[in-house]
Amino acid sequence: MTAEGAGAAASVVDDIDARPGSTASLLRTVVGLFLRPLGWISTADLVSLAGDLGIEAAQARTGIARLKQKGLLLAERRDAVGYRLNPAALAMLQRGDRRIFAMRQMTDADPWCLVSFSIPETERAVRHQLRRRLHWIGAGVVSSALWICPGHLQDEVRQIVDEVGARAWVTLFPAGMPVTDRTPAESAASWWDLDALADEHRRFQESLTTLPAEPFAAYVHLLDRWRTLPYLDPGLPPSMLPADWPGTRSFAEFAWLSDTLEGPAMAHVRAVTGG
Repeated sequence: MTAEGAGAAASVVDDIDARPGSTASLLRTVVGLFLRPLGWISTADLVSLAGDLGIEAAQARTGIARLKQKGLLLAERRDAVGYRLNPAALAMLQRGDRRIFAMRQMTDADPWCLVSFSIPETERAVRHQLRRRLHWIGAGVVSSALWICPGHLQDEVRQIVDEVGARAWVTLFPAGMPVTDRTPAESAASWWDLDALADEHRRFQESLTTLPAEPFAAYVHLLDRWRTLPYLDPGLPPSMLPADWPGTRSFAEFAWLSDTLEGPAMAHVRAVTGG
């Protein structure tokens, strides 16, 4: 098997360290939004689209090379040098679509998933990665070795456990609504940092006033600023949230802008690429 073939066979994990607004994050957003319908894009056209986002050509080429190194892109020459999506990245992008475009809010009747683990000190790097990835999908911390997340994320948790190599030390428990001597809202405030999450929603809402005027740039920046929130926000049921929770407004504003900008943005991409 060639090195590139081996890369296509490996799984591709979302880059949770890519800071929204950075070259890496913006390029990943462009690839995730447009490369699937295009199928292939020349390096020159991808650099041109990056330029429409204010990214200089040299910086864009460096960023594209890093996406290839991370396994998101595979080089392929057609009538010019270019790239196609690594097939191994498709599951990651589809998982992101389900989060980003259809944020799910639980009801009190929905199931939960408890994640219990006891990882030896000799494998603390595995423990660190597990906690980091659980936080990234919006899991809450009941105790240092017991985490909680919506039941519909159980398969995603199982995948994370396998990817970090923690299967031997982790047990998953499907569960109903947790019973404590606190109200559901008090429990949620203990298990999640809801104040910090609410601040993230408010910052997102404020950032909408600074979206670029051009639809392509506005759409990419909208998705780039939004894409982390549906992961960090578990979509708790209303009984566990403050009455003035800003998450509902965030999703409504995102959904409206996304629907408005998607068509003109795709038209711009096809005009640039001739696709």
